[in-house]
Amino acid sequence: MSRLLKSTAVVSAMTLISRLFGYLRDMVLAISFGATGSTDAFFVAFRIPNFLRRLFAEGAFSQAFVPVFAEYKEQRGREALKDLLDHTAGALTLILFIVTAIGMLAAPLLILVFAPGFAGEDNGRQVLAADMLRITFPYLLFISLTAMAGGILNSVGRFAVPAFTPVFLNLSLIAAALWGAPYFEEPVKALAWGVFVAGAAQLLFQFPFLARQGLLPRPRFKKAHEGVKKITRLMLPAIFGSSVVQINLLVDTLIASFLVAGSISWLYFSDRFVELPLALFGIAIATVILPRLSREHAARTPEAFNNTLDWALKLTLVVAVPAMLGLIFLAGPILASLIQYREFTAFDTTMAAMSLMAYAAGLPAFMLIKILAPGYYSRQDTRTPVKIGIIAMLANMVLNVAIVVPWVMLDLPGPHAGLALATGLSALLNAGLLFRGLRRDGHYRPHPGWRAFLMQVAVAALVMSLALWFATPALEDWGQWPAMERVTRLLGLIALGSAAYGATLLALGVRPRQFLMR
Repeated sequence: MSRLLKSTAVVSAMTLISRLFGYLRDMVLAISFGATGSTDAFFVAFRIPNFLRRLFAEGAFSQAFVPVFAEYKEQRGREALKDLLDHTAGALTLILFIVTAIGMLAAPLLILVFAPGFAGEDNGRQVLAADMLRITFPYLLFISLTAMAGGILNSVGRFAVPAFTPVFLNLSLIAAALWGAPYFEEPVKALAWGVFVAGAAQLLFQFPFLARQGLLPRPRFKKAHEGVKKITRLMLPAIFGSSVVQINLLVDTLIASFLVAGSISWLYFSDRFVELPLALFGIAIATVILPRLSREHAARTPEAFNNTLDWALKLTLVVAVPAMLGLIFLAGPILASLIQYREFTAFDTTMAAMSLMAYAAGLPAFMLIKILAPGYYSRQDTRTPVKIGIIAMLANMVLNVAIVVPWVMLDLPGPHAGLALATGLSALLNAGLLFRGLRRDGHYRPHPGWRAFLMQVAVAALVMSLALWFATPALEDWGQWPAMERVTRLLGLIALGSAAYGATLLALGVRPRQFLMR
């Protein structure tokens, strides 16, 4: 497993660079625009194509494409593989072009569907969001083709380039906020154009690396191509099953549009901080193991398949638990240190911290979904995750009503946090059902020692929690300190929590070599 760990480290390192620029991007957006009705409108206009991107490209398409790519590579040879790439690119481009054109024409209707709370407002959030959606929707076309390019590179073991590519989105939005906004009557519209430019830049960046591998597709279209039909057949159910978390987040946005202005922005910023560990570890590990599991399934080596899953689950849990605790205990300090300046107020920090803690409670489940789903997709089983996804999404809707409605009726502050909590709980259900299915069907058998490992992680988590509980100053104190002192104290607390967790694991007998190979 040392090669897997090395590949995961490469993806994590590139992702860390991207996420650092992502934090810089969010800091610039928060400080420049705050949490207002205008930023709510932009986040809706950005979330719709971004949701479709994760649904079709990073979700269903990638999960369906990579196993078929592995099958062609292992069993059919280079010429057949290149033919598959050309016709897949042609079909994907045609479909995405049609969807993009429809999306741009139907922008006002889409805003009514995804943010109905904007309708009939005097502040014009609905009109502004529709105008920006027409600009951001082509991002779906560009970024979906980028995801295909990344899937090709990942499948041949070139993980660094796809993981680094999102940096261009962050750089484009930073430039739009700092230098483009003054040229617009409505400054936030500059961000929409930043999204458009970023999509094109990310796609173009992949081309030279594909050409170097001799795998740059030349789009062709053939209605009856066998490989494309197989990808489509696998993709259709996976469209739902692989993106339940994103559907839940979109439902959150829909409901939040009826809440007080700023609710969508608070949810956005809190979700972004949860996505950092999710991308660094959960998505990084999942990116690496999907091609590996696909090859092991194609080669009919079930023991190797089981070993890969067991390794990924242990590594995920050992990093997910401290990440969850760190975000829960340090939610307020993180927001106060990193984005509570100028337009982003102390009140915004308090509200965003509530949803950040709620999202963080579901972080292990979010990460486990990323790891468990490839256990199905690598075997070209897309139906089971669909059934599980339907259950989880319905549970999320029920939980939204059960949690948020009483919250609002009791006039308690921060009902948007109830949306985040419902999302986390439904993700826990999703992960549990995925795990149970793999165990029930015999595709995963936990290696000996799991009970002792879980006890070690639990004790280390308790020690970390106590350390952060006693060492973290009150939230109201953070806003009184200068920026450098806030950041220094935050880094100190992160170091304290990490040291407490790591030292406890070492004292209990957990060693890094356990995650290298079996």
